[in-house]
Amino acid sequence: MSDTEAVAGQGSSEPAGRESASKSRYLALAAMLFAVAMTFIDQTIVSIASPRIQEELSLTQDGVQWVINGYILALAAGFAFGGRLADVIGSRRMVLIGIAGFAISSGLCGATPTGSLAETWIVFFRVVQGFSAAVMIPAALAVVVAAFPVQERGRALAIFFGVSGGLTAVGPIAGGYLTQWTWRAIFWINIPIAVIAIVLAVMAHIRTRGRRESIDYRGALLIAVGMGLSVFGFQQAATWGWGDVRTWLCIIGGLLVVAVFVLVQLRTPVPLIKIRIFADRAFVVDNVVLFFSMIAFVPVFFFASVYSQVSLGYDANSAGLYLLVFFGGFAPAAQIGGRILDKRGAKPALIAGSLIGTAGFGLWAARLTDLNLGSQWYAIVLAGAGIGLILGPSSTDAVNRAIGASYGEVTGISQTVRNYGSALGLAVLGTVLTTVFAGRLKETFITAGLPADQASAAADAAAAQGASGAGSGAGSDLPAQIQQQIGAAVPHDFAVATQSVLYGMAIVLAVCLVVSFFHPGGAVTHERET
Repeated sequence: MSDTEAVAGQGSSEPAGRESASKSRYLALAAMLFAVAMTFIDQTIVSIASPRIQEELSLTQDGVQWVINGYILALAAGFAFGGRLADVIGSRRMVLIGIAGFAISSGLCGATPTGSLAETWIVFFRVVQGFSAAVMIPAALAVVVAAFPVQERGRALAIFFGVSGGLTAVGPIAGGYLTQWTWRAIFWINIPIAVIAIVLAVMAHIRTRGRRESIDYRGALLIAVGMGLSVFGFQQAATWGWGDVRTWLCIIGGLLVVAVFVLVQLRTPVPLIKIRIFADRAFVVDNVVLFFSMIAFVPVFFFASVYSQVSLGYDANSAGLYLLVFFGGFAPAAQIGGRILDKRGAKPALIAGSLIGTAGFGLWAARLTDLNLGSQWYAIVLAGAGIGLILGPSSTDAVNRAIGASYGEVTGISQTVRNYGSALGLAVLGTVLTTVFAGRLKETFITAGLPADQASAAADAAAAQGASGAGSGAGSDLPAQIQQQIGAAVPHDFAVATQSVLYGMAIVLAVCLVVSFFHPGGAVTHERET
C-alpha cells in the first residue's frame, strides 16, 4: 500500500496474521462509524429541537438559524483543509483530535447558560462542532479506505455509507425523543459515542504516518472563504430571497474566490489540492454524480419530514419513522452497490442507481397527494435504493482512481462536493416549495372569500411559515369559518408543493443517469500510486 495509513497486522502471510488483519480492519471500520455517527446525526437532530432551544435560551430568529447554519458552514469551509491535515499530521491523529473536539464542543453546547451570553455561546460552539467534523470525516474515510485492500473496499465503504446515511434519518427520531427530556441531551448524547469511538480506534491498532510536507494555508483560507460564502448565499436565499443582491453577491463572490483558489493551486509547489486529480474522467464523473445525487439525498429528509407533519398529520417522532421507509431501500442497495463496484466497477451501479432513483422519486411525487403512506411506501423504497446504489460506488471509485493524490486529500474533495450539493438542494428546492405552496394557498384563500391582494399577502406569509413546518397554522389571524376552510385545504396544498420538490429530485437523478454514461467503466483491481 502506497498511502500513509495502515492497520496493524495487515499484509501478514500467515493465516493467524490474516485473521488478525481482518479483525483489525473491521475494528477500524467500527471505530470510524462511531466517530462519524455523531456528525451525521447532528446534521438533522438540531432542527427538531430548535424551537425548544429558542424558547428556553430566548434566542433571536437569526440566532436560532445560526445554530443550524453555523455547523453547516463550518463543514463546508473545513473539508478540504481537514483532508490535507489528515495527510500531513496523520489520519489516526486527526480522527482522535476531531472526536475530542466534537465531543467537547457538544458538551459545551449542551451546557449553554441562559441569559445574554447564550446566543453567542451556542453559535460559537456549534461552529467548533462543524469544524471538528470537517477535520474528522476525511480522516475517518481515509482510515477505512487504507485499511481495506482495493478488492474489498467497495463492500467496506458500502457499510460505511449505508450506516452513516441511515444515521442522518436517526437525527429527527432521536431529536424527538431526547427533547421530551431536555434539548441539551441532543448534544450530550455525543459524549458516550465519542468514548466508544476512541476505545475502538485504540483497539484497532491503527498505524499512521504523516507526510513531512508544508500546508498551503493560503489555499486553505481561499477555499474556506469561497465555499463558506457561496453556501451562506444559498442558505440565506430563503430569508433574503433570490431577487436580493446580497444573495447573489455571496454566491457569485464565493464562486469567484473558488476560481482564484484553483489558479493559485496551479501555481503552488505543494498545493492544498492537486488540481491534476481532475484529469481523470472517471474521477470527474464520480464527483459530478455525487454532487447531483446529494441535491436529493440530504434535503429529502427535511422535506419529507415536514410533509409528513403538515400533510399527513404525524407528530415529530412519527415523522422520523416515516423517513426510515427510505432506508428500507437505501441500506440493502448500498450493500449491493458495494459488491457491484468490487466485481464490475462503478459504472453499472451508477447507471442502475440513477435509473431506479429517477423512477422512485417520480413515483413518490405522483403519490404524495394521496395523503396516505400505504400508497407511497414502494416508491419511497425505490428512491432510497437508487441513492443507495449511487452513493458508495461514486465515492469509493473516486478514491480508487484519483491520480497522484492521497486518500485524505481525495476524501476531503468528495466531502466538499457532497456538502455543496446538499446546500444547493436545500436552497433551490426550498424556494420551489415555498413558491408553489404560496400559489396554492392564494387560490385557497380566494376560494374562501378573501380579496386577491389580501389573499396574496396572506399566502406569502403562511407559505414562509409552512416551509419551516408550520403550514397547518396558515391564516391563523382570519375569521374562524375561513380558518376552518383553509385548514382543510392546507394538507393537500402542501402535498402539491412537496410534489414539485420531489419531481425536482427526480430530474437531478435523471441528470446523474446521463452523466453516468460518460464513465469509462471497469473495476480498479490494484492500489494506485500517490
